[in-house]
Amino acid sequence: MNHFATDSSTSRSPSEPARTLRSSALDGCLAVALTLALGLAWPSARAEVTAKTVRPVQAKPHAKALVKAKPASAKVAPVELPPEAASEEQAAVAERVYYGEYFCDFKQTVQIKASEKHPSYVDLRFGPSTYLMKPVLSSTGAVRLEDVKGTALMVQIPSKSMLLNVKTGTRLVDECVCPQQRELIEAARQAADLEAQKTALSSSP
Repeated sequence: MNHFATDSSTSRSPSEPARTLRSSALDGCLAVALTLALGLAWPSARAEVTAKTVRPVQAKPHAKALVKAKPASAKVAPVELPPEAASEEQAAVAERVYYGEYFCDFKQTVQIKASEKHPSYVDLRFGPSTYLMKPVLSSTGAVRLEDVKGTALMVQIPSKSMLLNVKTGTRLVDECVCPQQRELIEAARQAADLEAQKTALSSSP
């Protein structure tokens, strides 16, 4: 038996190592090429996916834009100008005004007081409305309280007062009597009774 025979399972031909080296080099080149290809393709693929999945957010309209602009023809509230300064005559008539609370027909009331903002003018309140009145002396001697806005008018005589709506020509309230007028009414009644007694005595035998 030949002990120096070469084992066929372990022996290799001289060209086999070179073939192995070429195969490894080729595999390395392929790996590098694949890595470069993936590196170049990945950013563009990622950008494309991002563009498809991320939707642009539409900006919401500003809250102020939702408010409709006022039309140019919108009415502007008129500026209330103060009344003209009271004359000496008006100041004298203001002293003749009957101030206080009036009790009128149908259990209605009227309040009259001197204006705190405008000297020699009168504040008249009836129901929910308040009027700034100018005292004027009429030709008959009665005191007229004229609304500076031309809406209302109160006429005062010793026996009563009444409030009118100038624009509609209607009577707002009548038979208004304040404490001063009540005193005048009572004094007039007593004077009438005294005159009647004198007449009765003079006509008796």
